[in-house]
Amino acid sequence: MIKTIAVANQKGGVGKTTTVVNLASCMAEKGARVLLVDLDAQGNATTGCGIRKKDLQKSSYDLLTDGNVNISELIIKTPYHNLWVIPSTMDLAGAEIELAETQGRAKRLAKALGDADAAKNFDFVLIDCPPSLGLVTINALTAADTVLIPIQCEFFALEGLSQLTNTVKQVKKVYNPKLDIEGVLITMFDGRLNLTMQVLAEVKKYFASKTFKSVIPRNVRISEAPSHGKPINYYDRGSKGAKAYSDLADEILKNNGR
Repeated sequence: MIKTIAVANQKGGVGKTTTVVNLASCMAEKGARVLLVDLDAQGNATTGCGIRKKDLQKSSYDLLTDGNVNISELIIKTPYHNLWVIPSTMDLAGAEIELAETQGRAKRLAKALGDADAAKNFDFVLIDCPPSLGLVTINALTAADTVLIPIQCEFFALEGLSQLTNTVKQVKKVYNPKLDIEGVLITMFDGRLNLTMQVLAEVKKYFASKTFKSVIPRNVRISEAPSHGKPINYYDRGSKGAKAYSDLADEILKNNGR
């Protein structure tokens, strides 16, 4: 049974793409076959997995806008064990406008993934959503079983969270009744700061059973890895960041009976 997890937060800079890449890689290394779908026009998850965007003929833009596309043509094997990617390019920036005039616009991704035999070869599909709550993110939430929400430990972190949870409720009501929250992930954690501990306490107050035990620390090696086109577990396996994402992968695999 495939599990599809959308990683979403409309607030940028919270470690969303970093989490998708490193979580996908750590889960894959532990034996799960993982497909990463990059739905962010910046394409950072694509390059973070070692894929050169200038070599791409097709991308997730085609997945959303071309109803006849063969998904197997879009899936690229990364250099890393058990990890495949449907890449993104800047073409995706125009998808919101095109989708607005398309029939069944909220369900294009769900239909493409659901109809494709190629997608059935995976244990997990992880979707990197754009930092917005537009039609591309709605497509991701409609296609997903659950949503993972990364939150940076800062003052305004919880402000955007209420908007996102309201969107999740709306998608659940209108398009995808099975949608649930996989968990809330604390990123850029620094236990020396009072504010960090306050944000953690607030998140646990509102999402007690849904807050991951694993937290992602502030870690220079996590920041360096994308520029080398490597997930953290390949860039520096001994770093605190690699250990944290490995723990998160274990937690999610266990929660899903894997």
